[in-house]
Amino acid sequence: MNNINNIIKNNSMSRYQIVAVSLCVILYMLDGFDVLVMAFTAAPVAKEWGLQASQVGLLLSAGLFGMTGGSLFIAPLADKFGRRALVLSCLVIISVGMGLSAFANSMVELGILRLVTGLGIGGMLATLTVVASEYSSAKWNNFILSLLGVGYPIGAVVGGSIAAVLMLHYDWRSVFLFGSLVSFFLIPLALLCLPESLDFLLSKRPANALQKINLLMTRMGHQALASLPPLSDSGELPQTNLRSLFAPEVRRSTLLIWLAFFMVMFSFYFVLSWTPKLLVAAGLSTAEGISGGVLINLGGITGGLLLGYISSRFSLRKILMIYMFATTVLMLAFGLFWSQLTLALGLGVIMGFFLFGSMIGLYILTPAKYATSIRTTGMGWAIGIGRLGAIFSPIIAGFLLEQQWQSGSLFMLFSMPLLCAMVAVYFVSKDAVVDKTADYQSDTVSAAKS
Repeated sequence: MNNINNIIKNNSMSRYQIVAVSLCVILYMLDGFDVLVMAFTAAPVAKEWGLQASQVGLLLSAGLFGMTGGSLFIAPLADKFGRRALVLSCLVIISVGMGLSAFANSMVELGILRLVTGLGIGGMLATLTVVASEYSSAKWNNFILSLLGVGYPIGAVVGGSIAAVLMLHYDWRSVFLFGSLVSFFLIPLALLCLPESLDFLLSKRPANALQKINLLMTRMGHQALASLPPLSDSGELPQTNLRSLFAPEVRRSTLLIWLAFFMVMFSFYFVLSWTPKLLVAAGLSTAEGISGGVLINLGGITGGLLLGYISSRFSLRKILMIYMFATTVLMLAFGLFWSQLTLALGLGVIMGFFLFGSMIGLYILTPAKYATSIRTTGMGWAIGIGRLGAIFSPIIAGFLLEQQWQSGSLFMLFSMPLLCAMVAVYFVSKDAVVDKTADYQSDTVSAAKS
């Protein structure tokens, strides 16, 4: 296994690998739109059904709750049944969930459908991260993972712009229908271009594993294998259950990674979920409120790409800590100058720069902390625990608004968890990379320096 992974990591990327990674980025763009579609449509939905702030918070959290379930319980299935099959199944779930959401007639119906859609999104995000990392060379791995993360705000920017236009001419239901159609048309593209994980084929040995591996090796321009390499010294299949994340050598990393994800997503999803509606409440139109959310995502695109570039050259630990501290300061400033809309929007772009970089940095850091056989399980549970923070933050924000909290005070409050995440990153980055195959060691050379 080590030799095969080293071939991929230490050689230039073939056209086939570039296409596969590019498709992962496109699917992340779709998820960026799907996740934020409720934030884009929150104001008109609340107006049509006469919803209170706490009810809107529940709707915003419904999709995130589904994403948590998808990350925790669907994504790990990829380590058992295949990562390609998991992505395709999740695409079907997303298409159906988004399509039916366009015909919801009540808050309860829409909430249930958002939960279903979230299951597909949560399962797919963790799996795409692992696949993209496996097919990236060591030289480009960090940048590609950051590009993957940047696909999320790109999808939000493009989707938010389209959502604003659709709601000018139609209503909020058209936005969900648009998302469903795009998801559906990506299914045949994934069937054609998304490869199965080589790590999965090597560790799980499904039927015709050698033929499937050789087909992939040939497409990447490498020599075919005469036979499958040995599984391990014992010849046993590696374990892929949750208990493996708490083995002595990874327990500390697991807990610290979970804490970092929870705290960052707590702040991250408050900003993304509530900012468009709060801007509308501050006096902007629905389209202008969506545009404010789009500006934050535009900043995120730049911040994520820059983090991926510089993390290949400098300590990921230090860069990530700087990003998290800067986000804290900018959220405090955003809260102070909330009423000055022009200044607040400018701060929002810079805040998005560091906020998205903080999230993307965790996505780069996490896969390298786990061995191949449990990598999707480790990534899925890290994201899933983070989604718990994502679920709670919109609900808590809605409750506090009903208790007459000011919008600016909320941004100040929700900046604090990032300081906790910064401390967790400092300590998790001191742990040694545990993957004995060394196929991801080169991805975290910078992260290991401390």
